[in-house]
Formats: sequence, structure tokens, C-alpha cells
Amino acid sequence: MDEVKSLVSAVRNGLAGLADPAKAPAMRAYMKSEMPYLGVQKPARAPLLKRLFAEHPLPDRVSFSTAVLTLWREAEFREERYAAVDLSGHRAYARWQDSDLLGLYEEMIVTGAWWDYVDEVAIRRVGPILRAEPETVTPLMLTWAYDEDLWRRRTAVICQVGAKTGTDTDLLTRAVEANIDDREFFLRKGIGWALREYAKTEPDWVRAFVTAHPALSTLSRREALKHLGG
Repeated sequence: MDEVKSLVSAVRNGLAGLADPAKAPAMRAYMKSEMPYLGVQKPARAPLLKRLFAEHPLPDRVSFSTAVLTLWREAEFREERYAAVDLSGHRAYARWQDSDLLGLYEEMIVTGAWWDYVDEVAIRRVGPILRAEPETVTPLMLTWAYDEDLWRRRTAVICQVGAKTGTDTDLLTRAVEANIDDREFFLRKGIGWALREYAKTEPDWVRAFVTAHPALSTLSRREALKHLGG
């Protein structure tokens, strides 16, 4: 696929051209990343990718998925994976955002295994598909809520952040309850975040939920009630 090769090459070369070796070590340390950084921060990266994605359009679903996975799987620097995440949500390919992409997103979640990748994919990729195809995605999220993989579980908990009135409270409840006793920081923080965001829409529901679930960790409870005076 010439279009895929052209885009992937342009992204790699473009990022390399903006590399700042002086910034890379601090970025890597902050993210506790095994993969090195080029030192290209988002303010420089975002306009570059916007331009390159426009200059190298992908003609079909297969080339789109292939380009995302090539950037992801073959990445030598973390910024290349950020580019894969950005490409996966590019508005030019919104028509392909459906449950057929869940396998791709699952790979990114499990192999990315860190919050900077997972949160974007969970909330901005899986979440909209969940709301568009609840009959397909809800059972999957319920399965993920009990999965051995931490990041699948976090995805199940936070995938409705920002859904507002479109939140499936049964799914939210069951995802939280499945992980309420887990001491993992990213789950406890994720539970608090999910509840805090929904409290902006239904504060009384969240207050009642917290009251009804005394097993919530102190962190989860504090985050959930952060803007509710609790």
C-alpha cells in the first residue's frame, strides 16, 4: 500500500525533524517510559501531524487500519505511538469508527499499558463506539471490567467519561463494583474520575452511589465528591 508507506514515512521523518534531544530525557522520565522520546512536545507535534494527515490521505478502511498499526507496532519513539493514536481518531476517517475497530483499540490498550495511551483510546475511541453500538460494546466492557489486564479494566471504568446524559449507569455501576476492592492506583483513580465526571451531570446520583458503596477507596471517594462538597 503506497499510501500507507508514504504517510508512515512522512510522520517518522517529520517527527525526527522536530526532535529536541535536550527535552527527550525529561519527557521520558516524566512518563516513566521504557521507549525513548524524540523530544517533540504536543504544541509542535499536533500541527505537524495535522498537516501530514491532510497531505497523505488514506483511501479505505484497510489502509487506515494498516497505517495506524504500522505506526504503533513499529514505533521506536513514543511520539510515533502518539501519532498512531492521533491518526486513529482523525476526523477524515470518522466514518470507520465502529465496532470493527475494537480489536485494533484493544491491541493499543493492552500493549500500550500506560495512561497516556489508554485514556485517550478508552474515552475518545471506545466511548463513542459504545454509545453508537451499545448492544455490541456493552457486553464487551462488562467482560473487560473483570479481565486480568489492568488496562482493559480501566477502560471499562472510564470509557464513559464525558458521556454526560448518554451515560449507561448500569454499566458504570457494574464496572466500578467489579473493581471496587482492587488496590491498584490506576483503578482507584479511574473510578473516582468516572464518578466525578458524571457528577457534573447527575450529582445526586453520584452522591447516592458513594453512600451506597462504603467499600470505595478513600481516593475514589475523594475524587468522586471533589466538586460536590463531600
